[in-house]
Amino acid sequence: MLYKFLVDVSETSSAFSALNVFRYITFRTFVSFFTAFLVCYFFGPYFIQTLKRRHFGQSIRSDGPQSHQKKSGTPTMGGGLILFGVLVPAFLWVDLTSPLVLGVLAVTFGFGLVGYWDDWLKVSKKNAKGVKGKVRLAAEFSIVGAVLWYLIYFNHMPTVVTFPFFKHLHFELGWGYLVFASLVVVGCANAVNLTDGLDGLAIFPVIICAGTLGLFAYVAGHARIAEYLAVPYMAGTGELCVLAGAVMAAGMGFLWFNTYPAQVFMGDVGSLSLGGFLGIMAVISQNELLLVVLGGVFVVEALSVITQVISFKLTGRRVFKMAPIHHHYELKGLDETKIIVRFWIISILLAVLSLATLKLR
Repeated sequence: MLYKFLVDVSETSSAFSALNVFRYITFRTFVSFFTAFLVCYFFGPYFIQTLKRRHFGQSIRSDGPQSHQKKSGTPTMGGGLILFGVLVPAFLWVDLTSPLVLGVLAVTFGFGLVGYWDDWLKVSKKNAKGVKGKVRLAAEFSIVGAVLWYLIYFNHMPTVVTFPFFKHLHFELGWGYLVFASLVVVGCANAVNLTDGLDGLAIFPVIICAGTLGLFAYVAGHARIAEYLAVPYMAGTGELCVLAGAVMAAGMGFLWFNTYPAQVFMGDVGSLSLGGFLGIMAVISQNELLLVVLGGVFVVEALSVITQVISFKLTGRRVFKMAPIHHHYELKGLDETKIIVRFWIISILLAVLSLATLKLR
């Protein structure tokens, strides 16, 4: 942790007193942000060329929109670039002795490993199926369950569910919270995974959500601000803001290469890890229910798939031309870039609405 070394230097030598600025979360968030972006921006071309040399190309669903067939062979597993972009500033500017930070990193990289496993099978087998759904879900629940159990048992993480827009409405779930929170994280991870179907469609809402949850984490970890805004205070959550800054910037660095027409896809290694990050951030900052609003784009995408499956099994009819819903709009003739940008706009609006709950409690 370079920042602690710099702070120690500032305390022992008056000549370097300016380095004391590294003790502040806000400053380290900015530094973490730019570190992550620069890592992804400069390392990105080499990373993409490596994927090409190893023939890590995307397999496109045969039953998908025909316009997507031209994307077959585009390098996938680009989420590894995002994770690398997060890992570097995490080691430099984040307090890795914090149990909350370690918990978030464990879920993020744990889900990333599950996604890597899935991507590897898809690439090596040259099909779009990958790991069996039940096996993948079992791995995800095991990872997040273990992390949450540790945080609840050893770090005394609250097991209360709070309701946005209401100051005093909350429910204590006890150990039942472990099940509830695990469902939130796994559900969020897989919703982001379903959204990752168009160039840049998933990563931008992830960036917006990460920044918003980082702000909520900072507020929850600042005693005076939390008291003023009637937000449940939890010591140590402010440090997650530094990590959220890294995720935002790494996502932006990836988007530089993923924007239409994409040079690289994030793959499951990216979508599952980032979805897991958003889910565990919402849980730790006690914004599990608010995540439904903030991540509304992901929720709608997931619900479109669930609705399609249930409708077809019960009635034999499809509600949408194709699920997830972004494919429905494609098949209706809407241009891909227009779908992407409109989803981006919706994600920004939902983030502003979510932030409004800070003053409406």
